[in-house]
This record gives sequence, structure tokens and C-alpha cells, in this order.
Amino acid sequence: MTKTITIRDDVYRKLVRIKREDESFSELFERLVEGVSSIETLKKLRGCVEFVDKEKMLSEIYARRAERRL
Repeated sequence: MTKTITIRDDVYRKLVRIKREDESFSELFERLVEGVSSIETLKKLRGCVEFVDKEKMLSEIYARRAERRL
């Protein structure tokens, strides 16, 4: 299965610099996240995401959590 992702140009340029010549982007991503805990990955990503409507997103998260607990 293939997925399409969107990244900023500056991030793309950084990835190209660290990508090995014989490596696909999928292999690069796998190499970057291999052996890294989810918590560490989230800490590195902190501040990279902008939320359009943070309050709406949080209310949806809380609503879904409540549904699971029923």
C-alpha cells in the first residue's frame, strides 16, 4: 500500500541531505524511526505541527476517549 504525505520544502531539503543515494524515502523514514521509542519521536516532533483549531481537536479527543470508556 502506498500513502501520499505532504511536507514543507525546507523539510524535504533536509531529508534529501540525509537520504542515502541507494535509499528510498520509505527506507529513510524506516531508518529514522527504527529503534526510537514513540515518546522520543513525539518529543522531536513537538513544535513542528500547527493546529488550526486546537480547542475543537481537544474536544474531539476527549469525546472519543469517553466513548471508549463506556
